[in-house]
Amino acid sequence: MTASPASTHARAHSFNAAAAQYAANRPSYPAALLDTIETLAGRPLAGARVADVGAGTGIATALLHARGARVVAVEPGEGMAAQFRHGLPGVPLVRGDGNHLPLATASLDLLTYAQSWHWTDPALAVPEALRVLRPGGALALWWNTHAVDVPWIDAQTDRMQRHFGIDHVVQKNGDGSRAALADPTGGLDFTHRTVRWSRRVPLDLHLANISSHSAFLVHDEEDTAAFLAGERRHLLAAFPDGAIEETYDVELLLATTPGEA
Repeated sequence: MTASPASTHARAHSFNAAAAQYAANRPSYPAALLDTIETLAGRPLAGARVADVGAGTGIATALLHARGARVVAVEPGEGMAAQFRHGLPGVPLVRGDGNHLPLATASLDLLTYAQSWHWTDPALAVPEALRVLRPGGALALWWNTHAVDVPWIDAQTDRMQRHFGIDHVVQKNGDGSRAALADPTGGLDFTHRTVRWSRRVPLDLHLANISSHSAFLVHDEEDTAAFLAGERRHLLAAFPDGAIEETYDVELLLATTPGEA
């Protein structure tokens, strides 16, 4: 099912009201992802000039900053920006989005979008990325996707899709179709990598995590509560001790610009 522009706008801005929930419960990313980005980009993150766009509460920005990158965050949402400043007061933040980047031309070694490229219009965002990247710079897009080859995750994903009528996460499309969706013009030559990782979390944190997705945030509260109560029963049957083993595949696309970094 394809969401209408109005529906997409509502889902994108639904995160602002739930910024604290998002920050507390959303998963981070593994160190192996940053290692892969460095390998594909052909340079270390330490000392690199980086902008993290759609930074949200700063989950990815914090990891880039910890690696020594000179990172600036770009975030359009007021609620998310407030949560970001609370958690990362020492990291620069500017308000804006990928369609109109408030950044200087040829100023960046790396431009990143963690879980956020799908909120852009690639017809605008691709030229903007190419404008702000230096020759030899890199554009990195990635998504934490649920590992649907794990049986309990596949079953949960199916229940969500049937209940809400839309995909609650960016679905795996394979490297070719994912790259085509990321850049319909075909102007970027993306390399695709998948990085698998997992985390073990309490049941309540898992439920809080899935309920921070946009499909939940724009849905009727009573209906959502009923779904989560049912999900609790399903999960306790699979994990009687209440500790949930979440498994993710980070789907990474990275393209470099012509020239020397």
